[in-house]
Amino acid sequence: MKTRRDFVKLAAAAGLFATARARAASTPAPSPSTGTDDRTAWCALAARLGTPVLNALAERRLKATMPVEAAPGVKDRPQFTHLEALGRLLCGLAPWLELGGDDSAEGRQRARFADLARRAIESATDPASPDFLNFSKGSQPLVDAAFLAQAMLRAPSELWKKLAPPAQASVIAALSSSRHIQPGENNWKLFAATVEVFLFRAGATRDDTRLFEGIRKHREWYVGDGMYGDGPEFHWDYYNSFVIQPMLVEALDVVGEEAPEWRSLREKSRERLTRWAAIQERVIAPDGTYPIVGRSIAYRCGAFQGLALAALRHALPESVTPAQARGALTAVIRRTLEAPDTFDDRGWLRIGVGGHQPALGESYISTGSLYLCSAAFLPLGLPANDPFWSTPAAPTTWSKVWSGTNFPADHALRSPR
Repeated sequence: MKTRRDFVKLAAAAGLFATARARAASTPAPSPSTGTDDRTAWCALAARLGTPVLNALAERRLKATMPVEAAPGVKDRPQFTHLEALGRLLCGLAPWLELGGDDSAEGRQRARFADLARRAIESATDPASPDFLNFSKGSQPLVDAAFLAQAMLRAPSELWKKLAPPAQASVIAALSSSRHIQPGENNWKLFAATVEVFLFRAGATRDDTRLFEGIRKHREWYVGDGMYGDGPEFHWDYYNSFVIQPMLVEALDVVGEEAPEWRSLREKSRERLTRWAAIQERVIAPDGTYPIVGRSIAYRCGAFQGLALAALRHALPESVTPAQARGALTAVIRRTLEAPDTFDDRGWLRIGVGGHQPALGESYISTGSLYLCSAAFLPLGLPANDPFWSTPAAPTTWSKVWSGTNFPADHALRSPR
């Protein structure tokens, strides 16, 4: 598919979102919960995700103890899965850790996990560590070097500035070693850009070709109504959330003032993220289910990083209140992470969406990959008194329309390319 016209034809034919869960019209919504209840549940699940990964890596025994589940016949994932687990876990939990510690139970929990995270980063980037991770062999390390860079951009105080200078030097060396990996003509361009943005923020020399190529390409690959193609073609999947919109918006946060063209794109990218968040809120059913479409579905609730990031940035659309976003995200987080057999008997994630479903894992999926689900937890970076957490529960768009509520129709984003 090479043109916007082709995209419009495909979108009209697909009807994927509209038919995803017809039965949900008759499914009663769960009892409303308070923001305090929701935050407690999120923190418990964040701790469940983080404990095995960070404990093991902080103690320099991740490679020795982490299981590696992968598709049958795939042999190379042990080279990559450990960095995947670290980078992907922290990219979602970073804003929460950045709140810092305090005297509350949650504050003490955050401080403990932030300390574990720093020790884990030191272990992963220390060439003398038995858990020194692979940042340069093969192509996959570029992806997860970028997720780790994204985590440190999101938590500059807790995950970067509090590292000792030798550890900071090791991080810069490790991330820089991924530069020889050439990204393809797709979302991988933004992995290279994100590494360069972090290195620039860290005071290292940046490679402007790698940084701005990713930004420039995605300006060209915008297809309309808040969505980008993954390369020249559009894909029905969640990569606008997994990678594209978050990394593009956050890169432009850093370099958007460097030229008028980037300043203009920065504003457009923020507007498009808000539109994407509107779409994402509408596709989550009251029971937390959503359309299972496209690649990498085993990243579970990470598919809704777009909505989560818009909530964190106070960039939700007017049609979605913070309480609506909280309700939708809480439903999808709990549906995908509390299903039976989601974790093994030692607490590690297993491949699947609604439990253990290994056939949903593509050849590039392994245990470490799965921790991208943490990206749904970004609003934990908002303090407990933020309206996202403090306002009473509210029905989502799905609940309102199927209960007969009369409210305005949805409209596409009409903005120049």
